[in-house]
Amino acid sequence: MKLAVLGAGAWGTAISISLAPRHAVALWARNSAQARDIAATRVNLAYLPGLRIPDAVTVTADFAAALAGCNLILVATTTAGLRPTLKQLAASGNQTPLIWLCKGLDTDSAQLPHEVAAAELNAALPRGVLSGPSFAQEVARGLPTALTLASGDAVFAQNTARELHHDRLRIYSADDVAGVEVAGAVKNVMAIAAGISDGLGLGYNARAALVTRGLAEITRLGLKLGGRIETFMGLAGVGDLTLTCTGDLSRNRNVGLKIAQGVALDKVLDELGHVAEGVYTARAVDRLARELVIDMPITRAVCRVLDGQIPAADAVRELLLRDPKAEHR
Repeated sequence: MKLAVLGAGAWGTAISISLAPRHAVALWARNSAQARDIAATRVNLAYLPGLRIPDAVTVTADFAAALAGCNLILVATTTAGLRPTLKQLAASGNQTPLIWLCKGLDTDSAQLPHEVAAAELNAALPRGVLSGPSFAQEVARGLPTALTLASGDAVFAQNTARELHHDRLRIYSADDVAGVEVAGAVKNVMAIAAGISDGLGLGYNARAALVTRGLAEITRLGLKLGGRIETFMGLAGVGDLTLTCTGDLSRNRNVGLKIAQGVALDKVLDELGHVAEGVYTARAVDRLARELVIDMPITRAVCRVLDGQIPAADAVRELLLRDPKAEHR
C-alpha cells in the first residue's frame, strides 16, 4: 500500500518509521522548513530526536504530492489540527479512506473526532480511529505495541488492521468508535491527575486509586455517548490509561508533575515543547459531562487546577473529603 501520513509530529513520524518496511510512506509536514530539515537529516529533531527515518519515507510539505496515489491516509495531527486538515482534504476533492490518530475532543464544540469527521467529510468515505497504549518513541524504536483500529465499517476496520499489522505493531479491529475515542481523550486528563498525585508524593496506593476511579469516569461518559463496556476494559481503555498515568514518557503526566511542584502552567507547556492533549481536552470533557449530567469529580478537579482556581494539594484534599458512596454507581 501507499500511505500518506499527515502531520510530522512525534506520532506521525513514529508511525511512518514503523510502517515503512512494509509500505510506501509519504510523511507530510505543514511547515516547509521542517520538511526540508527532516528530508535532509532523516531525523525529526523537534519531535523525535535520535531516531532515524528510513530513506524509503518521502518527506514533503506539498499536500497534493503526499496524497498522490495513496491508498490510505493517516491523519497524525493534534486534535486541534484535525478539523483544518479534514477541511483541506475535502477541498482537495480527495476521496481516499482515512484513519486518525489523535486523542482528544474538539475544544470549541466538545465533539469527538468522528463527529468532526462526519461534519467535514463525505458520509460514504471509509474512516476510523487508531488508538491504544503507545508512546511514539517506543513505536519508532520498534518495541512491541498493540493498538485498536475502530470503524463503523467493520470490513474496513478488519482489512485496514490487517494491512498495518506487523510483528512489532499488533493491531486489533473493532467497531466501537465512540468508546475508543472517549477512552483515548479522557485518559489524558487522568494522566495529569496522576502526575499531580505523584508530584505531591502521595504514593502508589493513591495513584492506583486515582487510575481506577479515573477509569470509572471514562466509562460513565463513554457509555453515555454510546461506547461499550468491553472497550473500556481493553487496549484503548484500561491499557492506554495505565500507560499514560504511569509511564515517564507521558507528556500529560509530566504536566501534572510540574504543576504539583508549583510551576505555572504556561511555563510547563513552553518547556514541554509538545502538545499535551489533556490540557485542552479537560475543559471540553468537563463541559460535556455537565451537559450530560455525569459525575466526573477528577476531571472537574483537574480543570480547576489548570485554570488556577485552586492549588493542586487543595484539589486532592477535596477529592479525599468527598462523602463515601457505593463503588459501582
